[in-house]
Amino acid sequence: MPSPPHGPRELGRSGVTVPPLGLGCAPLGNLYRAVPEERAQAVVRTAFATGAAFFDTAPHYGLGLSEERLGRALRGRPRGTYTLATKAGRRLRPLAPGEEADGQGFVDTPARARVWDLTRDGIRAGLDASLARLGVDAVDIVLLHDVEDRLPEVYATGFPALAELRDQKAVRAIGFGMNHSDVLARLVADLDVDVVLCAGRWTLLERTAFDDLLPVCERRGTSVVVGGVYNSGLLADPSPGAPYNYAPAAPALLARARQLGEICAEFAVPLKAAALRFPFGHPAVASAVVGAAGPEEAVENAALFAREIPDALWHTLVARGLLGPDLPLPLTAPGA
Repeated sequence: MPSPPHGPRELGRSGVTVPPLGLGCAPLGNLYRAVPEERAQAVVRTAFATGAAFFDTAPHYGLGLSEERLGRALRGRPRGTYTLATKAGRRLRPLAPGEEADGQGFVDTPARARVWDLTRDGIRAGLDASLARLGVDAVDIVLLHDVEDRLPEVYATGFPALAELRDQKAVRAIGFGMNHSDVLARLVADLDVDVVLCAGRWTLLERTAFDDLLPVCERRGTSVVVGGVYNSGLLADPSPGAPYNYAPAAPALLARARQLGEICAEFAVPLKAAALRFPFGHPAVASAVVGAAGPEEAVENAALFAREIPDALWHTLVARGLLGPDLPLPLTAPGA
């Protein structure tokens, strides 16, 4: 099987390295559907077996369930055999009597509620709680999560708290995770950010991050981890009713996704493989994280990522107007 596009990459100048393919752990928190415990454990075992030992989780995912399950799956594994990222900004508390859980897309969650807290003490307490759920002494990466509407707090206390933890070597790499590439671009320009996780804005269907975020990251030496490479599922299965940004895709967008799939089929390349490979054309991209609700999906992710994709496919997508002529392509023979 052909090798992936590149080996491990360092995140900024942090010393933290990640493999090109990582596991997004939202499904372990029962995103949209319940995942049995054994299947969740099998997903993590399979990620190790396929070389995708970069795990991205968050307290938000299943109200702590993702972190707890990941922690159980990692128990007993040498700490140096994997890279671990979690997020901060939301703390978890027990539900009050009579209060109902707000799953926000996650089902069968623990009886907890989310509380925004970007104070210094809140960031530290939230990280301590994450470490307890994960069963580790430290994580490699902490990202402020979905903070696009809380920027005054980010600048005043949230990011300084993370920077202090980095200075104290309690965490090695810090940054932000969200799907607003314009906000990420501003934060990277203003702050000493090692890495950002940008979801859905740098894909076969969307170039937004190429126009705002990626140039700033390249200039500042900030690494990018891409998420949402399938744009909520449209690039996984562009059939009628397919979602885009968690809502039914507009007809024009659906038609474009189907055209992409048809051209990929001409080269005997699955659309999902092309979608997973495409972001790596840009030098700022270090890794992609993809979710899996079962071990078979984790195996599929690895196989798709290792798929050989001819440079002619990318050139054809440009020639037929489905990719902009200015976009960087993940060519096997650069300059071809």
